[in-house]
Amino acid sequence: MHIHILGICGTFMGGLAALAREAGHRVTGCDAGVYPPMSDQLRGLGIELIEGFSAEQLELKPDMFVIGNVVSRARTAAGEPKFPLMEAILDAGLPYTSGPQWLAEHVLQGRHVMAVAGTHGKTTTTAMLTWILEHAGLSPGFLVGGVPLNFGVSARLGSATHRVASVGAPFIIEADEYDTAFFDKRSKFVHYRPRTAVLNNLEFDHADIFDDLAAIERQFHHLVRTVPGTGQVVYNAEEASLRRVLAQGCWSGTASFGHGGDWSAEGDASNFAVLLKGEQIAQVEWALTGIHNQMNALAAIAAASHVGVSPVQAAAALARFQNVKRRMEVRGTVGGVTVYDDFAHHPTAIRTTVDGLRRKLGAEARILAVFEPRSNTMKLGAMKAQLPWSLASADLAFCHTAGLGWDATEALAEMGDKAQVAGDIGSLVAQVATVARPGDHILCMSNGGFGDVHTKLLAALQP
Repeated sequence: MHIHILGICGTFMGGLAALAREAGHRVTGCDAGVYPPMSDQLRGLGIELIEGFSAEQLELKPDMFVIGNVVSRARTAAGEPKFPLMEAILDAGLPYTSGPQWLAEHVLQGRHVMAVAGTHGKTTTTAMLTWILEHAGLSPGFLVGGVPLNFGVSARLGSATHRVASVGAPFIIEADEYDTAFFDKRSKFVHYRPRTAVLNNLEFDHADIFDDLAAIERQFHHLVRTVPGTGQVVYNAEEASLRRVLAQGCWSGTASFGHGGDWSAEGDASNFAVLLKGEQIAQVEWALTGIHNQMNALAAIAAASHVGVSPVQAAAALARFQNVKRRMEVRGTVGGVTVYDDFAHHPTAIRTTVDGLRRKLGAEARILAVFEPRSNTMKLGAMKAQLPWSLASADLAFCHTAGLGWDATEALAEMGDKAQVAGDIGSLVAQVATVARPGDHILCMSNGGFGDVHTKLLAALQP
């Protein structure tokens, strides 16, 4: 089969492309503003990438068009279709489907699906769980919304022979609550039909498609409805929102983690005991820091236990876990200044990331937070009031304001002279380079390419 993927450079669609190529399909795709890490991974796989969404791509004559949720029926200010290829597909009556639907029909059938959902930590927890099963010799398939450093790729089919239950071999997937496509407004994760579902946490997000937290809770409950009676829902016991989700009905087994849960931790986040119903059963000692990663680890250990991997095995695997690309990744050091890249974009994630670096460095080190409110939720300004709170542990903050429909200067006003804004990457880099000094730590945060700001900062800091 030849599939042509619209929006191929998104982390999900890029992973799907890799899986389809590994399965023997011919894969091509298009996107706007092609950027790493997906563009690098796809080109490395020999997948042809086309810039833009021109109608001329119909000439490729694929068997199926797979549509990413970046695609819409929107029009430009001049009244022209923003996605002319999609309009041409519809006009010609050609076959098309969504990414989650294609994945469910061509990859997930016959597998023991393990889905990791939540507002924060999905990518890291999915990567942890995948590595635990890999370390245990199960060779799982996976699709992660990032690149786990233990694997170097975001997706693979895995072994079909290492069955963990009568239903089949494990496939681990990061399960997003965002809508599936412009023609399917259900959350992506309802397509996956997991037998092990991890609910990491749940806050309000995606203000462009959800009215409030209750609307997202309903979608999470739709996911819970798909878990079979022999399956298990692993959930964060500390989250009132998740307790409300389960109170709407749950027809499978459950396992909770965190304070007051079945699985809990005792000790520092980098060296802690794992407890099951109050009894110590394993010890995790690893390179990661932060309570959020400790919670991610508990979720992964509990989920792995559901498919027969012991907590001792899981803890041994986590000792060798290398995290995910763009999760507090050091991009370089110049003149004593270290530049980091991180995916954080929701205010809670920004605060967790900055606080984690602060705990690691201590009170004396200077942290310069450079961030881009790029997600649809942040562009709408739904959470702008939380930004000063999220940046409280940073010494200075620099906001890239391009594309925002709200006044970032006003939103950051309570930070006083600790905050600066810039409408373009060049000005942003100049602001940071002017004040940076040896010993500083520059933390760049965005869920996009951020105009390759990391490389530009390192160049500007050259003596």
